[in-house]
Amino acid sequence: MRLYIRPVIYFLLVCTFLVPANVARAQGDGSPTALLLTVEGPLTPSMREYILRGIRTAERQGAEVILLQLDTPGGEVTLMQSIAQDMRASEIPIVVYVAPAGAIAGSAGTVITLAGHAAAMAPGTAIGAASPVDIQGQDLPETIQAKQKNILKATVRSLAAARAPEAIALAEETIENAAAVSAEEAFEIGLVDFIASDVEDLLRQLHGHRVTMVLGEQKLETEHAVIVPLNQSFIEIFLGILTNPNIVFLFITIGVQAILIELSSPGGWFAGFLGAVCLALAAYGLGVLPVNWFGIVFLVIAFVLFILDIKAPTHGALTAAGVGSLVIGALVLFNSPGTPSFQRVSVPLVIGVSVATAAIFFTILTFGVRAMKAPIRTGQESLIGRTGMVRSEIAPVGSVQIAGELWTAQLAEGEEPIPAGSRVEVLRVEGVRIYVRKSRN
Repeated sequence: MRLYIRPVIYFLLVCTFLVPANVARAQGDGSPTALLLTVEGPLTPSMREYILRGIRTAERQGAEVILLQLDTPGGEVTLMQSIAQDMRASEIPIVVYVAPAGAIAGSAGTVITLAGHAAAMAPGTAIGAASPVDIQGQDLPETIQAKQKNILKATVRSLAAARAPEAIALAEETIENAAAVSAEEAFEIGLVDFIASDVEDLLRQLHGHRVTMVLGEQKLETEHAVIVPLNQSFIEIFLGILTNPNIVFLFITIGVQAILIELSSPGGWFAGFLGAVCLALAAYGLGVLPVNWFGIVFLVIAFVLFILDIKAPTHGALTAAGVGSLVIGALVLFNSPGTPSFQRVSVPLVIGVSVATAAIFFTILTFGVRAMKAPIRTGQESLIGRTGMVRSEIAPVGSVQIAGELWTAQLAEGEEPIPAGSRVEVLRVEGVRIYVRKSRN
């Protein structure tokens, strides 16, 4: 058996070293490389880091082209401008590909598409609706809106300078009047360079296409390009999840509840630690999302009402008011008028979490009230009302066994002597002596 094991180990080691060598040879034998980045969803800071990492990777590996597959409803203007600047500064040509079918390059996505050194769209996609709005998704004041539109129109004119005048006019129209067009319309007017059914089709069409780079014109050689996908890292995915309003709302709810549990029962560490982590993660999302901070007031009021109903029970009245305040707070925080639909929190989720939170506090309230009404079960006071067996005649002092303990007992006023073997009831306790009467049961 050992004779067979050693050759197998050698074979595996050889394969381990040969596989990277073969990959390096495949990339170094003259076959061009197309690095594929996939961007889906609203623009976020983590998405910019992903694109930057892709550009650095392509430059380090000497890729022929970067394919940026895009499907976004848009995002914040400053972030969009940063991404566009990063793309234009790339030493490797970037081709923005709006795909798959049904994808959109909406709002800020329009500018990012134009920021590519070439642009393509899949059939059944759309581009446009790039009018600027404020951080909460609402229309800007007239003067500020005019400034923002003029800046953005100047930006798209610069990005689309090599395109036909009709394409430049359409690009400006997407900003001035939120115009949007289909892939076919954008291609016909020259806003994009290609319509491609998939990435392979795009590479075939890109072969021989000339793009203008910082250092001059460059001809793309993509006929036999090898597509190398670059996936988002765990951190990039995680930070992207943290900008989901539904996740942020859950973190706020869990975090506040955990902190309240820690404050009501100090001494532990897990609840406090969990609450601090959840609130810190929620703070990151709130710093990225367009939120109305007035909603925080209602959220705080909601949890104050929950606590008050535990401390001063009102049979659920304050808990019901807390549910209403929690729902209103979440909707005001995330779903203010004008907020884009993709940045809104789910109403069923808000209602469900609010009811669940109220149920938790109501359960705590129920146990608290029940504990207040429960009879005393420890200490001398717990003996009052209990019955026991007389061990020695009480006339007027004797001994009684109660709950496995032997007590000195004395007759209550007006009681007749009680013989041994009788059952007695405890009326009161004074020090280590109990006062009893004969049990009437």
